[in-house]
Amino acid sequence: MGLNILYLLLLFATTAHHHLRAAALPLSTNSRWIVDDGNGGERVKLSCVNWVSHLDAVVAEGLSKQPVDMISKKILEMGFNCVRLTYPLFLFTNDTLGSVTVRQSLRKLGLIESIAGFQANNPSIIDLPLIKAFQEVVSSLDRNNVMIILDNQISKPGWCCSDFDGNGFFGDQYFDPDVWLKGLTKVATIFNNSTNFVAMSLRNELRGPKQNITIWYRYMQKGAEAVHAANPNLLVIMSGLSYDKDLSFLQIQPVTLTFSQKLVFEVHWYGFSNSEEWENGNPNEVCGRVVDSITRKAGFLLDSGYPLFVSEWGIDQRGTNDNDNRYLNCFLAWAANHDLDWALWTLAGSYYFRQGVVGMEEFYGVLNWDWCRPRNSSFLEKISAVQSPFQGPGLSNTRPHKIIFHPSTGLCVQRQSFFKPLILGPCSGAEHWDYTAREILTIKGTYYCLQADGIGKNAKLGIICTDQSSKWEPISASKLHLSSKINNGTVVCLDVDSENNIVTNNCKCLTNGNTCDPASQWFTIINATSGSSAAKGYFPISSLLQSFGANLLV
Repeated sequence: MGLNILYLLLLFATTAHHHLRAAALPLSTNSRWIVDDGNGGERVKLSCVNWVSHLDAVVAEGLSKQPVDMISKKILEMGFNCVRLTYPLFLFTNDTLGSVTVRQSLRKLGLIESIAGFQANNPSIIDLPLIKAFQEVVSSLDRNNVMIILDNQISKPGWCCSDFDGNGFFGDQYFDPDVWLKGLTKVATIFNNSTNFVAMSLRNELRGPKQNITIWYRYMQKGAEAVHAANPNLLVIMSGLSYDKDLSFLQIQPVTLTFSQKLVFEVHWYGFSNSEEWENGNPNEVCGRVVDSITRKAGFLLDSGYPLFVSEWGIDQRGTNDNDNRYLNCFLAWAANHDLDWALWTLAGSYYFRQGVVGMEEFYGVLNWDWCRPRNSSFLEKISAVQSPFQGPGLSNTRPHKIIFHPSTGLCVQRQSFFKPLILGPCSGAEHWDYTAREILTIKGTYYCLQADGIGKNAKLGIICTDQSSKWEPISASKLHLSSKINNGTVVCLDVDSENNIVTNNCKCLTNGNTCDPASQWFTIINATSGSSAAKGYFPISSLLQSFGANLLV
């Protein structure tokens, strides 16, 4: 555990410069990017974690386990720069609920052990009204320089969500749109002076039989206007339909607002969003099909000039769920390729009370049951690359280039020297490439290209880049295999060996079957303008040719 923590600290120190720098708030949008208020508006990537505060106890989870400031600090230590803090609407619209103290709320649920833990860890909060306790959590995030997105998860406190829970769509039992509008205004106003309060998510996962596009436009536009009128500094985040998986109707009719450069859209994507397709189907085919669907339903917004915030995604952190593990590799490839803003579900290692269960453990939680340490440090290592931006306004500290990302490890292709194997390493030191129209991968600013040498052999760098072994074509339904041909015409794919060397092997799992896992052969070529390629000297071309027995240069 000690070595893992040391690795994380070193990795954090080398990769987190941009996304944890002090952003000049407030935030706004510049086409598809979220930017700060500094000169020129520099990209700010939201790398968030969801902190649940909407369940039956109506208080932020974990405060019986750890002091609130310790939790806020852990969020930063794990590489996140932002929290999506959930709340039930009635906390702000029902004065009776808001005035109940934390102690009373926990006692009503019979949570005697939680009261004792709360008394030990957060004694200054336990006898506050629930609405004041919520404000204390926001203040803690403020003090610790964590950006805050407040998310109206549900109306009536409880676990979210189902089609028939009365919270799904405007007009449902607990979802009076007029009460909702008043609640949004109140929340935006109460936290007007919060330094790091940067955005409001209007409503989580609209759903159910009453879903109606006309009603969606009517009230989501009113909600956006209400938030902006109360606090014009905030980003306004709009969710779609069908559990926040469908924004396709915006291709036909964009929203109409009186303000600009503050609108962000959100989408959700989990492994279980597609049932058990990942485990039961061919991963290449499932990844290709699902990414195509998300592109049609939400991804198109990036090309339409709007930021797309993946406000919920996540996996079973125990690492034993094949469905989640296969989904994660596809998700990370997609998130890295588009350099998306996101919020992981969830921070919580356990809940006070969820769905009738006291102290339920949350295996999607990035913290363990007692909120003391990360549940899975290798998962944090794997996502660290996508916690930092690859590109965006103000991040042009290097010329535009490509990097080659390996989603299964969260690492990127690096070069040691001309004669040493290419390897995987932290993306902060990724090699800078050009990818030509002829599908040649060349090291930026050089004559050197990536070449296939044979099955089971190291991929190599060469200077004769016109033969078939220098061409790299994305193949398979996922488009995540980079294939080439060796001299005898055999098709090979880029792969990784047990020592993280970049090799080529027979392409696997391209079609059919669910027993094969292509993860080691999945790579994606990403646009980048930030980062620094490690300074490694190049052999003069004359020396290279001599080493190959070709003294041809004058």
